[in-house]
Amino acid sequence: MSALVVFACVHNAGRSQMAAAWFNRLAAPAKARAVSAGTAPGERVHPEVVEAMREAGFDLAAARPRLLDAELAAGAAWLVTMGCGDACPHVPGARRADWPLADPKGRPLDEVRAIRDEVRARVKAFVASEGYA
Repeated sequence: MSALVVFACVHNAGRSQMAAAWFNRLAAPAKARAVSAGTAPGERVHPEVVEAMREAGFDLAAARPRLLDAELAAGAAWLVTMGCGDACPHVPGARRADWPLADPKGRPLDEVRAIRDEVRARVKAFVASEGYA
């Protein structure tokens, strides 16, 4: 059975969506998979995030933000948070990491690309350090 990694931010419309997409591309499916969620989900993935990720070969146009609840997080090996502060829940049994990443919402595309690339670098290092490759 593969490990579950939950990436969480406030609106689940930017950073956590990017992280889960990168993780599921870089990690071996037999070892781990990722989901993303938010503490106050938005209505849609930010358009600038959809565009930046499209450039990297991902289609997030149909992705929908979802609530981080106990059912979604049940059995998670990791909870990786990104800017949800005190609103980020405790997930019993999960190891926790917090990545201080800028919120891409409303930023120019060149800044969103930089955030996307930082997310990719962090996910790549995380996958390697945890042996999920």
